[in-house]
Amino acid sequence: MASFLQSFIDPRKNWLAKQHMKALSSRLRRYGLRYDDLYDPYYDLDIKEALNRLPREIVDARNQRLKRAMDLSMKHEYLPEDLQAMQTPFRSYLQEMLTLVKKERAEREALGALPLYQRTIP
Repeated sequence: MASFLQSFIDPRKNWLAKQHMKALSSRLRRYGLRYDDLYDPYYDLDIKEALNRLPREIVDARNQRLKRAMDLSMKHEYLPEDLQAMQTPFRSYLQEMLTLVKKERAEREALGALPLYQRTIP
């Protein structure tokens, strides 16, 4: 059953998933965002921890992309076409660190250790 679900959401095997990925890519390019920019550190504390572990340059670039996207959205504009062509919306910078943080959290829970950070969401 799991392999069926994997093939259902895989854009290389499912036409609808490919169309969804294409539409999402188009919308992210308009504002100059990457898919990892959509993760909210206030929603999931694992993401917050992963962002804290990333180098400062990567986090600063993320913040600049988010500010630019908010500015463009407020002005009801999009990036110029030449800049949209240079965007890479699915180039990940957060996934490796996020999997590491989740793996460490699961390991700590399995060992019965205290959590690395307080897991309360305001």
